[in-house]
Amino acid sequence: MKILKFTKPYRLKDFKFSLLISVLALTCLGIMVIGSAKQSVQGRQIIGLVIGLIALAVVSMIDYVWILNLQWILYGLTIAMLLAVRFFGKDVNGATRWIDFGFTTFQPSELAKILLVLFFAKYIMNHEDEITKPVTIIKAVLLMAAPCFLIYKQPDLSTTISIVLVFCVMMYVGGLGYKFIGIFLLITVPAAVILLSLIVHSDIDILQGYQETRILAWLQPEKYSSDEAYQQNNSIMAIGSGRLTGKGLNNNTTTSVKNGNFILEPQTDFIFAIVGEELGFVGCCIVIGLLLLIVIQCMRIGMRAPDTGGRIICCGVAAQIGIQSFINISVATGLFPNTGIPLPFVSYGMSSLVSMFIGIGLVLNVGLQQKKYK
Repeated sequence: MKILKFTKPYRLKDFKFSLLISVLALTCLGIMVIGSAKQSVQGRQIIGLVIGLIALAVVSMIDYVWILNLQWILYGLTIAMLLAVRFFGKDVNGATRWIDFGFTTFQPSELAKILLVLFFAKYIMNHEDEITKPVTIIKAVLLMAAPCFLIYKQPDLSTTISIVLVFCVMMYVGGLGYKFIGIFLLITVPAAVILLSLIVHSDIDILQGYQETRILAWLQPEKYSSDEAYQQNNSIMAIGSGRLTGKGLNNNTTTSVKNGNFILEPQTDFIFAIVGEELGFVGCCIVIGLLLLIVIQCMRIGMRAPDTGGRIICCGVAAQIGIQSFINISVATGLFPNTGIPLPFVSYGMSSLVSMFIGIGLVLNVGLQQKKYK
């Protein structure tokens, strides 16, 4: 018998404890590394873990189908949060991405990542039979364009890119097929090459000033070694200096990236540099392995979802974790230009941590309602 309209009679044996254990293991490892990078914020990350666990428990018990029926409320909430940042946000280092509540700050774009996954899961589910029609695709793109524009104007190009990539993955999983992916690549790859060429060989202002400088620093690290490429170069050296097993957590080596202040705010975007330096190659492999395991488990749960909405939720959350991880680690290792995006479950940031736990809670709820194969 149903307890409330938004719940179902779940069975404990269907709960995917393996996914929860993987997430907790990675988060606890992240808390230890954060404490080593900047001890003063470790307590707040622990609070974020507690809040995240509560949110995960609540969300995992709520029927995701009931949540998906609130799609336009979720979309409206997303736009409202991002507009609030636009008009009432807190400016930090030239970026307005946070709302200051006095006792804490909140970054709406982190929660928007999850809310947009829910919205488009329902949208794709409702248009499953006509997903390849141009009108359906155009409507989806326009609906995605509004929140992406607001996030881009914060400015936050990296989050905008990750959300767009997750959107493409969800559309593909929803049945769009290889044709759409091929067209997308045919447009974006040449556009990216042209953009890089214009940035390097032209005085035209295409991106924000700091964004262009970061790309130039990535393309010409020797020229910008004393300013824009400084942190990224130090990150690469830090990871290499850890060798096989690292220098150990909370080490007092004056030449380490945290003790020598070679990287500003190492507990956030460049947390992987701390992992590499203090835990070495082994630690890096453990972090990457846990992230990969979480992504695979989310996808496996999605494969057995009872409907398209559940499948899209799982693949959307998996894609968000995987894409964010790839971008963050690529930046720390010099494969991508320097950009601010957190490493899921590892980087310091309560908004990011709690939002990711909400995403995992949704996946766990889908797992409680999986199709039963004979």
